[in-house]
Amino acid sequence: MAEPPITQPQSPPPVASSPDTSEAAPAEGRATQSVTVKLARLSSLTGILFAVLFVIALVLVHTTPTLSASDADITAFYNSSSTALVTVGIYLIPLAGIAFLWHSHTTRLLIKSRTPSPSAIPYGLQLVSGVLFVVLLFAGTASAGAVALLKDLTSAPLPSADFARGMLAVGYGMVFVYALRGAGMYALTTTTLLRSGKIMPTWLAVLSYLMAVFLLLITTLHPAAVLVFPAWVVIVGVMIFVRAGRVAEPTVSERQSA
Repeated sequence: MAEPPITQPQSPPPVASSPDTSEAAPAEGRATQSVTVKLARLSSLTGILFAVLFVIALVLVHTTPTLSASDADITAFYNSSSTALVTVGIYLIPLAGIAFLWHSHTTRLLIKSRTPSPSAIPYGLQLVSGVLFVVLLFAGTASAGAVALLKDLTSAPLPSADFARGMLAVGYGMVFVYALRGAGMYALTTTTLLRSGKIMPTWLAVLSYLMAVFLLLITTLHPAAVLVFPAWVVIVGVMIFVRAGRVAEPTVSERQSA
């Protein structure tokens, strides 16, 4: 009886080795954290730049006569060389607005890096209110400095004191009544988003909410009220800059909860 052929035992197929991700994951995390830190520092630096340009421009533009000035004072001012300061301030305002838009966008990118799915309502309102603030700031300061610009850059005859006062009133209304409301809404929504991304501490969030309510309800025309917003931008910017090294990529549980 013939013996069955002897077959060699087949060795199991080689198991494909899984790629070693022990080094890739930390490297990727470090790269993501590096981007987040860069955004945090860029947000703070552009915010401080905006505040510096804005304050200088506001001081120069505010050398115009007040709304309660007499016709003789208004006429004397626009016949003097002091209007050059207003003109310089008018040219600085667009630079301040550009710096603010840069600051706003980098802040949004920072929030997005910490909160991949931010709440839609505050995230959308933050963008709209920031743009609204810049547009109204441009229009208001342009109106307030229109007569000075006319005097310094053209040889046209100067308008009457009543017309100059009317242009000042329009400028004051756009900045103090409308632009500051946009700034208040921007501060309110930005604070909410920074808190949800665990970037802003609680104590600063409370102060930010109080400041936002102040800007939304204020009725004064004193220039010191306008300085509240750039002061808040500087405080938040310094906080973000100091905490930039600790602003890291959120964990998986944080992503899922967001």
